[in-house]
Amino acid sequence: MRVQWNNRRLLVIPLLVWLLTFSSLTAMGGESSAPADLEARLAKLEQSTGGDFDSGANAWMLTSSALVLFMTAPGLAMFYGGLVRRKNVLSVVMQCLFLMAIMSIVWGLWGYSLAFGDGGSLVGNGDYLLMRGVQMADGEAPMVEGLAIPRLTHMVFQGMFFIITPALICGAFAERMKFSAMALLMVLWGTIVYCPLCHWVWAEGILAFGAEGALAGGALDFAGGTVVHISSGVSALVCALVLGPRLGYGHDDMRPHNLAFTSLGAAMLWVGWFGFNAGSALAADGLAASAFVVTHFSAAAGAVAWSMIEWVHRGKPSVLGAASGAVAGLVCITPASGFVQPVPAMAMGALAGIACYLACALLKTRLGYDDSLDAFGVHGIGGTLGAVLTGIFATRAVAPDYADGLFYSFSEGGPLLVGQIVAVAVTAVFSVAVTLVLLKLIDATVGLRVSQEDEMRGLDVSEHGEEGYIFTG
Repeated sequence: MRVQWNNRRLLVIPLLVWLLTFSSLTAMGGESSAPADLEARLAKLEQSTGGDFDSGANAWMLTSSALVLFMTAPGLAMFYGGLVRRKNVLSVVMQCLFLMAIMSIVWGLWGYSLAFGDGGSLVGNGDYLLMRGVQMADGEAPMVEGLAIPRLTHMVFQGMFFIITPALICGAFAERMKFSAMALLMVLWGTIVYCPLCHWVWAEGILAFGAEGALAGGALDFAGGTVVHISSGVSALVCALVLGPRLGYGHDDMRPHNLAFTSLGAAMLWVGWFGFNAGSALAADGLAASAFVVTHFSAAAGAVAWSMIEWVHRGKPSVLGAASGAVAGLVCITPASGFVQPVPAMAMGALAGIACYLACALLKTRLGYDDSLDAFGVHGIGGTLGAVLTGIFATRAVAPDYADGLFYSFSEGGPLLVGQIVAVAVTAVFSVAVTLVLLKLIDATVGLRVSQEDEMRGLDVSEHGEEGYIFTG
């Protein structure tokens, strides 16, 4: 009993200390100093950023950055991981995780500078190499001209796009490419394909709408229809064609091993896409709200449309179809998200659900290529459709500084639609050509494909020495 009482007395001591502390604070006036401290910190931050800093915009952009990173893992990792066979689930997850790491380093060291440096209309210069002109200096955060956020925030937000774009390509060569070849390909592809495309579209380059010297007047791409989805989609198709089909493709059972993973991954992508599209407003304003809403409606329409056409074609709507349709709708609305109204966004999502279903269910079968996880069928086709439809449904009611699409004005929409088509063609040709060269170079050096024995064992064991599922008796 004495030991128990001693323990109880010991427990009373922290309570007495807390009561004495609280009493002292109350005697001093009872007001917390936290608000004053917060105001002081905000004032200091305002001073360090030159007085143009908007804390709300910065908070939204940092949140959006986290949402876009969330799309790669766990979102894409689970979406793709569930679609492969059980023996390859870890290889897909590892690709996503490793690309989150290696592409971040590339972006920080030289990628951001090549994409957003002031280097003319083709590629950026060395202004931001090694984070020079981006990182804090003498207690001050460099700002992005014309925006109310630090350049650090802009850099990290755009870097999340740089991570997920090559990760999308992995779906085409899943279950058969060497991990070393994948890593080398993505570093080179990000540097040589993504960075120039990013500069062309978002840094007053040759595809930027209204930019001096832009091809066909440039194109509208709010969040990455050309830069992200068309480039990754057509590059994925090249990878599938060069590597050839998986062993047993067409007659072995290659059904997804875990559709629960895939459906949950699709839901995560849906949520993360709000940061992807609404974050591309680069501010916490009405345009961000509009982009958020049209993104949601397009995804919803895509899921419904894919399910309905599959129901008619195959007799039953599938979980995989609903998940794929939602992603198709998200892909399609991406370039248009800052330019269209909600009802046209529904139409775009529905059209994407139908078009991508036909590409995945019919086109791939008839042409015989093995795009393992339909990276081209969803991102290539969906991104192309979205870029073209942007030229039809864009409206000055949402973006007054740009142009009305063909649905609203023939005089403005005609040239805009031409510009959209030219941007699609340039993006596709450039991505295909460079990807093909990179694949040939890598195949001649480290080799692209695992051996037949390793492919039959599965990449989890042969490439990483691990198993995703271990069953014990």
